[in-house]
Amino acid sequence: MPALASTSPLPISKTEAAGVSSERLQRLDDLLRNAVGDKGYLGAVALIIRDGKIIDHQAYGHRDLVRSSPMRKDTIFRIYSMTKPVTSVAVLQLVEKGRIGLDDPISHHLPEFAKMQRFVGGTADAPHTEPAQRPITVRQLLTHTAGFATGGAGYEEATRLLERADLHGSPDLKTFVSRLSQVPLATEPGTRFKYDGTGIEVLARLVEVVSGESFDTYLQHHILDPLKMSDTGFAVRERYRHRIADITRMSDDGPLMLDDGPSAINPGARLNPYPSGAGGLYSTAGDYARFCQMLMNGGRLEGAVILKRKTVDLMMANQLQGQLDPPVNEFSDGEGFGFGGYVVIDSAKRGRAGSVGAFGWSGAASTTFTIDREETLIAILLMQHLPNGEKNDLPRIAVDFYNRVYEALEP
Repeated sequence: MPALASTSPLPISKTEAAGVSSERLQRLDDLLRNAVGDKGYLGAVALIIRDGKIIDHQAYGHRDLVRSSPMRKDTIFRIYSMTKPVTSVAVLQLVEKGRIGLDDPISHHLPEFAKMQRFVGGTADAPHTEPAQRPITVRQLLTHTAGFATGGAGYEEATRLLERADLHGSPDLKTFVSRLSQVPLATEPGTRFKYDGTGIEVLARLVEVVSGESFDTYLQHHILDPLKMSDTGFAVRERYRHRIADITRMSDDGPLMLDDGPSAINPGARLNPYPSGAGGLYSTAGDYARFCQMLMNGGRLEGAVILKRKTVDLMMANQLQGQLDPPVNEFSDGEGFGFGGYVVIDSAKRGRAGSVGAFGWSGAASTTFTIDREETLIAILLMQHLPNGEKNDLPRIAVDFYNRVYEALEP
């Protein structure tokens, strides 16, 4: 992972020239400055793009717990689930090449999944299972409808079996897949949306098997290098680790504290033993902006062709339509799901500003992005805090962030 180039990651435009009010954009600035106060988040980086040009790229607060090192635009973040769209692009590249099909049973490529069982009763200690009636497909893995026992009310015993498999302790993706294939499904494939990284790790292994390259090598050769995403990878070289933001959580008695996970103790080390397609990447706002702009452009950026336009259209279409009734994800009746992220299908039901058809996702440590092709708008917000969902935690600001971005757009 080489040093970030000193030049801007994309061309720059004045706000008014891009149809954005600099006066109203100040409200976004106020929001983020207030959010990183003494009792707030350590820091944040925000990047807004309109018509392919950066109109706002700001760093706020600090990147360390003692608040001595100012946040910088080139700060490196653990983007966790914002890795999933990158993995989805890798899979779609192989679909375009005819190496796999979206509706292929995954067992055609990973025979471990040829005879999956489904949990139908009993307990984790004495499970009752039956053969699954449907095969798991590539499309279902991309859309979190494969049926894995990844939690949810009524699926507790099946989920315990998955937890006992110690998937995240796997030394590599091959082992991850081998362990997973021995765990019974919670539901028939294609019948329930349940968001989790399990199926995405299977896709990462699929990329390895079909391409003949390790997953991290494949991403480097086919996505990261062509897009010049020089600060994105599964680990950070020692000489650049000073640029990584501290990752925090709320302590029991109130103040922020460093998280006690491996990536907090050893920033820059791999987040998982294997190259996690579900949540393993480090990146910067500038790098991720280049990935988003490639998608906005229909799969191209500065001469690099990553996907075909029609494939990007498919990625950003609601894939739950025709699979589920209603065709929404578990988080909002206003959101469907494409390949790697939400698809807005009803802005009013979703409860925040954004166009129908907008695509995006977030990461576990308070990172988020959206791509709105109707408005030719990309908005990225990166922070580094793991919410606990309790009353003492920091307030979530993603909804306010997006509302103020859209408020700044000229009619």
